Parts: sequence; C-alpha cells; structure tokens
Amino acid sequence: MTGRRPLRRTPLLRVLGLAVVGFAVGRLTPELIVRADGTVPQISWLAAVLLLVAAVLEGGLAWSTWQSLHRKKQRMASAHALRLLAFAKAGITVGSVVAGFYAGFAAAYVDAWDIALGRDRVIHSGAAALAAVLLVIAALLLERACVIPTDGDDDDGKKPKRSTSTSPEPA
Repeated sequence: MTGRRPLRRTPLLRVLGLAVVGFAVGRLTPELIVRADGTVPQISWLAAVLLLVAAVLEGGLAWSTWQSLHRKKQRMASAHALRLLAFAKAGITVGSVVAGFYAGFAAAYVDAWDIALGRDRVIHSGAAALAAVLLVIAALLLERACVIPTDGDDDDGKKPKRSTSTSPEPA
C-alpha cells in the first residue's frame, strides 16, 4: 500500500451547508447589532471588489493548473500541488460562508428597499454575495484542476469507456 488516497472533491452538500450557516448569521447580525444598541455598518463596494479579485486570481490559478497538468502534461511538485489544493479548499470554505453571510445581510434589508440606506445595503451585499459565489466556483475549478489525469484519461479528464485505471490521485 502506497499510503495515497484518491482526491475527494468537496461535496456540494458541504458547500450548501456552509452557505446556509453564513446566511443565518448574516440574517441575524443586523438585528443583534440593533438590540445591542449599536449601529449596523454600511456595506461598501470594497467587499464585492476584493471578493471578485480573489475569484479572478483563483480562477487564473485553476486555468493555469489545468493547462499545465491536463493539456501540456507537465509534472508538478507534490508540495506545490498540495498548496494549490489547500488554497482551493480554503476558497470553497470561505467563499461559501461569506456568500451566505452577505446574502443573509441583504435579505435582512429587503423590506427597507424604499429607504436609500436599505437599498444600498441590499445592492452592495448582493454584489458581495455574487462575487463570493464566483470565488466558490473558481475554487471548485482549482480543486478539480489539481486531479492528476491517469494514463487512461483523455484531454478533458474523462475516462474512456474501457479503462482499468483506478481513481485519479491528487497532484
């Protein structure tokens, strides 16, 4: 036994569960702040922009890794591959929670759409939630790109109909 286990991709149920937890926290946060006699913060465009930048960077890494491993058939040091995989897993986890949080925060102010501040909170939080969803998608693509194709895999990472190879191993 070599001690290697096949890469387990992040289950969709885990991503959705983290988003639901984030949504609940985001939905309750404004109410808890008001009950504590605090002022609910305004959400700026900076949150959405930074999440979008993170999504673009992670997507670029996913594309580059896919090209290197699957198209050009280049080798990658296992330490580098593990760092990319850890980065992907972190992006999935953080992006899911943050997307849920900002969606919940936006949902808390949908009733205040007629007020300018309420509308701004919904729009800015919604944009941040959308950017966080893009981060999750990019991170899932990076996670998939880290799977090393076996000898029987074609260029798209799919197995031919008659393959005797085992499941792909992490990069």
